[in-house]
Amino acid sequence: MPDTLTKLAYQTVQQGKSYFGLVHKAVSTQLLNIVAPAPAETKPKPTPLSLELIQNIQRRMNEILETDWQDVEKGVYPASLLFDNPWDDFFRYYPAVWFDMPEMWQRVNQKRYQEFDPGVETQGLPSYYVQNFHHQTNGYLSDESANLYDLQVEILFNGTADPMRRRILAPLKAGLKAFGDVPASQIKILDVACGTGRTLKNIRGMLPKASLYGVDLSAAYLRKANQLLSQVPGTLPQLVQGNGEELPFLENYFHAVTSVFLFHELPPQARQNVIDEAFRVVKPGGTFIICDSIQMADSPELSIAMENFPEIFHEPYYRHYTTDDLTKRLTDAGFTEVFEQVHFMSKYLIAKKPIEARPEAPSFATGIAID
Repeated sequence: MPDTLTKLAYQTVQQGKSYFGLVHKAVSTQLLNIVAPAPAETKPKPTPLSLELIQNIQRRMNEILETDWQDVEKGVYPASLLFDNPWDDFFRYYPAVWFDMPEMWQRVNQKRYQEFDPGVETQGLPSYYVQNFHHQTNGYLSDESANLYDLQVEILFNGTADPMRRRILAPLKAGLKAFGDVPASQIKILDVACGTGRTLKNIRGMLPKASLYGVDLSAAYLRKANQLLSQVPGTLPQLVQGNGEELPFLENYFHAVTSVFLFHELPPQARQNVIDEAFRVVKPGGTFIICDSIQMADSPELSIAMENFPEIFHEPYYRHYTTDDLTKRLTDAGFTEVFEQVHFMSKYLIAKKPIEARPEAPSFATGIAID
């Protein structure tokens, strides 16, 4: 059983990361107002957060950290995951975050949302993906962006990005009980839009023998994921460049499918397409888990934060996402037993593919099973 000192160490690390994120954002905002003030004709500034709202957000953050610790105490995953922080990348790339800011600020003020360096390949990618999400230089399509992404997300969420990702682990482990007769090494799990591999690394920490797969549109982010995951002992996850709307796998192939921080960056039809594909490739009795932003229906008290988010960051599909009925999309695809959870600033949908799944529509697409 994890001891009190371990919990205290975890709380201390998380508190330090939280303070760091707050200081970074405060300093960068002040510099932005001095060095690159917004033109007078730009939109009104985001609504300031009230003290009550700030306290609510702090309470939610404390709760997710406590839930993270409780899952360790319950044996869902080892305590080592709580301290799996990319410190090497932090010290190596944090200066680059500051060096990249002037270009980001110019892009924000000039509303250049689809700007890429000449050497960045965008041909063949969905138009909705060719964006400078979060005003990132080269969007998700360069090695530099991949190197900075996890650090930027950690700063954004004051060090809670991984605790939010880990909220998929308990329902994932519970869902896999439906396949208790399957050897651990034969369990297959797919992470859609795996990005830099942080979610896959957390899953590997909980399920060291499972066969893990990741699919992502960005070759640069897959290279970063391969670099991260190659540090973990055991079989490497199999990473495939592909679109979540057309997964290159056979139907009924995976025991579980996950997707983390993807859906708010998709237009409505693409969200449904990804859900339909998840239903196709997961086995009857299998689980599909979505982790993404909170929505208006479940967190109306945080509506100001949700309204501010697309104002501060370039998130063209976020507003629609906050009111989208994802449970209906899941049931329309054929999933049943859809459960919702909310932790801190993220929402989770856990859905089951019924054992008696409805027949698949005839398809001439060729899926591949990678072993």
